[in-house]
Amino acid sequence: MSDAVRIVEVGPRDGLQNEKTPVSVADRIAFIEALIGAGLREVEVGAFVSPKAIPQMVGSDAVLRGVSHHRDCELPVLVPNEKGYEASQAAGARLIAVFAAASESFSRANINCSIAESIERFKPVVARAKADGVRVRGYISTVLGCPYEGEIKPQAVVDVARVLWDLGCYEISLGDTIGVGTPLKARQLLRAVAGDVPMAKLAMHFHDTYGQALANLYAGMEEGCRVLDSAAGGLGGCPYAPGATGNVATEDVVYMLEGMGIRTGVDMPKLLAAINVVSGLIGRAPVSRVASAPPIFPRPGPSPDRAVWSISPGRSTAAVPRPSSTARTAACPRSLRSREYRARRCG
Repeated sequence: MSDAVRIVEVGPRDGLQNEKTPVSVADRIAFIEALIGAGLREVEVGAFVSPKAIPQMVGSDAVLRGVSHHRDCELPVLVPNEKGYEASQAAGARLIAVFAAASESFSRANINCSIAESIERFKPVVARAKADGVRVRGYISTVLGCPYEGEIKPQAVVDVARVLWDLGCYEISLGDTIGVGTPLKARQLLRAVAGDVPMAKLAMHFHDTYGQALANLYAGMEEGCRVLDSAAGGLGGCPYAPGATGNVATEDVVYMLEGMGIRTGVDMPKLLAAINVVSGLIGRAPVSRVASAPPIFPRPGPSPDRAVWSISPGRSTAAVPRPSSTARTAACPRSLRSREYRARRCG
């Protein structure tokens, strides 16, 4: 298996827009800065959408301007229409994303139009982006299941992917929006879509509702897919799919990849520190396995809070101070530190 894998961090956009508690512009900028500081080089920073529909993304223009000095990073923003595109360009976006669904029912519930109508809406967006030299990424939601229609046939996904590819999207991200996929279904889907879009141009965007996201990613990697979308702390969910959990957690993905001998360039303690802070801001603890686990292979020293993450034999990051237990506890509201919460979290 090739060790060339890209991680696209979607927490600041797809994650936070689906959290009930809005995060301020300043705190979103600080979160993105922390993620970049941890080694992530592709971070989706916001969405130029209706503030009434998604108030969590208000101020995305200020967020983008606040982090745009990272010229060595890809900082995509989501745009649904020409108005959003114009706002993104005023803020200096060099990379945008458009989206469609593989389910008619989900498309109507989410954006109040059919799949075909949604594509017509962003056709001029893609055309203008190409003329302006702005790269466009395409998202397809509900690729493995829909809260209204149930299982989605691979051909429905292929049909949408083909349109996005033909329009000029440089990459197509396949989203298991409600997290119902399994490794077999993920393989079958990727094989089907790869008949029309090169596997190297596909990305996996899997949610973890049934605990299958990592297994699905691994299966997809075996098929040749090398782009993985994830969200720090497992942020997110779906307002149109009650019970659906967030995106697969970036820290869990990093742990798996490093354990496979695939270098990610991500500093785990710094990533966890960023996650702890944003968890305090939204009022809930991270849902990932890694974030709730103790540090491994602690190095003896004067401070019990110093540790080195040695994820695979013979490889470790430089020693980095891990947030103290006091700091980690302070990052979350007292209600989240109760015995009842800890028991529920471990149950």
